[in-house]
Amino acid sequence: MGCFFSKKSKRKSAEKENLTPTTTSADTVGNSVPLGNNTDEAPKQYSWDKREKADPKDYTLTGLKDITVGRLPGTLNGKPFVIQDCVNCNIFVLDHSATISIDDCVNCRIVFGPVKGSVFFRDCKDIKCVVACQQFRARDCKKMDVFLCCATQPIIESSTGMKFGCFQYYYPELAFHFKDAGLSIFNNNWSNIHDFTPVSGENNWSLLPEDAKVADFVPAPDPESDFKSVRISTEADRSIVPLTKGGRRKDSEESCLFVFFAGDYTTANARKLIDEATSKGFVLVQTKEVSMKPEDARRVFQNSADDLVEWINKGPVTALELNGDGAVEGCKTIASEVFSGTKIFVSDNKNTSTRDVDSFFNFADMQMGL
Repeated sequence: MGCFFSKKSKRKSAEKENLTPTTTSADTVGNSVPLGNNTDEAPKQYSWDKREKADPKDYTLTGLKDITVGRLPGTLNGKPFVIQDCVNCNIFVLDHSATISIDDCVNCRIVFGPVKGSVFFRDCKDIKCVVACQQFRARDCKKMDVFLCCATQPIIESSTGMKFGCFQYYYPELAFHFKDAGLSIFNNNWSNIHDFTPVSGENNWSLLPEDAKVADFVPAPDPESDFKSVRISTEADRSIVPLTKGGRRKDSEESCLFVFFAGDYTTANARKLIDEATSKGFVLVQTKEVSMKPEDARRVFQNSADDLVEWINKGPVTALELNGDGAVEGCKTIASEVFSGTKIFVSDNKNTSTRDVDSFFNFADMQMGL
């Protein structure tokens, strides 16, 4: 029950796209003799004839050692990318891409901008990386430290020494790259790891220390490199993706559900809430952005649902779980003082707030297939 405030296996290489299909002009037959009476007429040119052929080297890093390398914003624009056989490299792929595969790399520090599909590590070891993607997979890997934002459940297979933390990164184009990749900054299952090949009595994966900082694992680019002009920050308070506690043990038995409905300022409002709540000592446990139907609202919000149905139909809702003694009253105070003109739902009391949290996030996980 809540209250609301209203307002207002190894594959060594990947085939690259050939953007210039081979075509035969529709205006020629036989020995390329133009049809019609005008033999001087030039054959028609189509848009696909004018496209430049993609150079596979632009979308591949292979056999590199002891260098800083990667791609700047605007150079991939949603294309697939391949990294293989690199040793002791700092790799920065600061653009959105379709998929990325990483094979047989050793002792590398890697940053990936948002990936619309999968990031697949194979036969890699001693890797430290920052990754945002739809799907994360690692097979036959050893000793990886991963600061992750993943829309689905991360998967490891035949891998050991895997450690995970919440994504913490910023560069000016990153928010646009998340949008171009179709990823939500609020859908991050970084700590919900599935191990396909568990070993009895052993842990193939664990979570990084809660105070782990990206800068201690993945250094900033060499100021003499091509990336010197990109304004990068690894500070948690500047990260595009909210820093969440994830699957770690909660400090308090009291959590509060806070929900924003679709609108022009939903993301900004959610960030404002996080700032306000954390300044009061509360901890952000998890977030979700998900679409709901009226019947979903009735199941999740129960007695408050009728007044929320019209807002449910406006678009996805963004929910946050905030934890700490006094979280419910603290969030209600923030709601009335900061968001009095915004349509929201906030748990009404601590006796029912756990049910609110469980109802919403169980629903969201089912919707997302988690």
